[in-house]
Amino acid sequence: MVYKILVVEDDHTIASELKTMMTGWGYDVKLTENFEDILGEFTAFQPHLVLMDIGLPFTNGFVRCTKIREVSKVPVIFLSSASDNINLVTAINMGADDFVAKPFDFSVLTAKIMAVLRRAYAFAEEKSDVIEYRGATYNASDSSVVVNGQKIDLTKNENRIMSSLLQSRGSIVSRNTLMQQLWDDDCFVDENTLSVNMNRLRKKLEAAGLADFIVTKKGQGYIIE
Repeated sequence: MVYKILVVEDDHTIASELKTMMTGWGYDVKLTENFEDILGEFTAFQPHLVLMDIGLPFTNGFVRCTKIREVSKVPVIFLSSASDNINLVTAINMGADDFVAKPFDFSVLTAKIMAVLRRAYAFAEEKSDVIEYRGATYNASDSSVVVNGQKIDLTKNENRIMSSLLQSRGSIVSRNTLMQQLWDDDCFVDENTLSVNMNRLRKKLEAAGLADFIVTKKGQGYIIE
């Protein structure tokens, strides 16, 4: 699943940097163009998350968030150079899911985006429960795969990898997308962490008779064909 993010930021430099960073992580990013009709752009784009600056033309971000909350429960993260407690409390009271002070570290912002998206969507995706495919029965609810009557118990990260690949079976899932799936609130995931978990998962599947169940597409990612 490709998450869509609407960036409501009137500083063109910051907005462009945000788009470059998030596009690199595999998100579909739209920068707001019409600040007089942010709700219209939101409705047309239907994002999974909104990054909202507080100081905006015409009307501040607090008011814009309130308008979005009237039609959607989509997560909203506020960005602001005014990081005092009053603004933080106001942001939360207006329906924001998180608050990031400017100037922000992009790695911190990325972690917050991933954490908010996981809380809002990932649990529902993983609860598609049982998927039967190519002789394997995957059960997301108890983190297991059954092959020929043999039950394979999966770790939390192995479960997330299987869920992502089986939900997108027949399509390539990039390494960046998988790292997003593994990255939770307080655990940074790098290339090596993904490789270790992928190798461990493959060995479990191969031991149960599912050799080459997960195929590597060099330079692209992984696929369950």
